[in-house]
Amino acid sequence: MKLKNLLLPLGILAVIAIAFFAYDAATAPLPEGFPPPTPDGKIEVKHYPAYRSATVRYSGELSMAANRAFDPLYRHISSNNISMTAPVETRYPVSTLEANQMSTPDEQGEALVSFLYRSTDIYPDEISQNIQVEDIPPMTVLSLGLKGSYDYSSYQKSIERLREWLVQHPEWTIVGSPRRFFYDAPYVPEPAKRSEIQIPIRQVERGGY
Repeated sequence: MKLKNLLLPLGILAVIAIAFFAYDAATAPLPEGFPPPTPDGKIEVKHYPAYRSATVRYSGELSMAANRAFDPLYRHISSNNISMTAPVETRYPVSTLEANQMSTPDEQGEALVSFLYRSTDIYPDEISQNIQVEDIPPMTVLSLGLKGSYDYSSYQKSIERLREWLVQHPEWTIVGSPRRFFYDAPYVPEPAKRSEIQIPIRQVERGGY
């Protein structure tokens, strides 16, 4: 068989595999009890139940965190026959909340990137050394919905918008690291990609008389 005749069916199979993965990631269900994605441009307070995740710790340029951690996470769920869910979560350092960090596109730091299991009852049979299984407690977050590119500058601009909202709503205070939820597969066209930028918050207790 000629080489070109062999490569043609292999190329077709590769395209089919990519299309299947893109469809699978784009249509993946949310973890149990998760609220739906926040609409584009809307800021809202949301409540999340406890969930379990598989997490990779990443150090380096924060704009590359989700891309660099994706492969080991995908291998983890594939080898354990665990169904994919959406979103993929990236937790950024608290330092990215600081105003003087907003103009640093190549900011360095440590991020935690996670695939979220569908249920807290799921636990993998095999765990690689670079994977940590975490149980995350319930939380309340301030969330901004986005549609478009997953670039890091959109994260920075969104953090600034959330900070401005918090200044106007002093009844809420920050209690954790900011994060981004990525809802769609890498092959979804950029204008259609959905994400959320979130900051964990709690209501400020007012003292009595």
